[in-house]
Amino acid sequence: MKQALLFLTLMVGSMLPADAQQSNSSEAKFDMKTYYMVFLKKGPVRNQDSASVAKIQEQHLAHLTLMYEKKKMCIAGPFMEDGDIRGICVYATETAEEAKQLAEADPAVKCGRLQVEVHTWYAAKGSTLP
Repeated sequence: MKQALLFLTLMVGSMLPADAQQSNSSEAKFDMKTYYMVFLKKGPVRNQDSASVAKIQEQHLAHLTLMYEKKKMCIAGPFMEDGDIRGICVYATETAEEAKQLAEADPAVKCGRLQVEVHTWYAAKGSTLP
């Protein structure tokens, strides 16, 4: 839950209009960066037994932790609703293809429990959460 709240705070606090980088000298200027927002969606294979689901979840969290430690991912968190989109990860990779490859290496994606959808996202570099 903490991750979801942090993510929502990031979304609200760091989204800037596209023209934020074109400010005059009396306004703050932002160093903008391209990130890749990965939506983790329900996958086609969700019939695992509870023991398998627990193991997949453990491996999923280990993968996300590794991505964060390698500085490939900035933030991640689940949605609290039980919808088709299960969570979001924001990757700080060089390309969308790299973000997709890393996201698809997630054990929960590899076994079909989740699937990924990648979107290019532009935000202030180094945005932080309060």
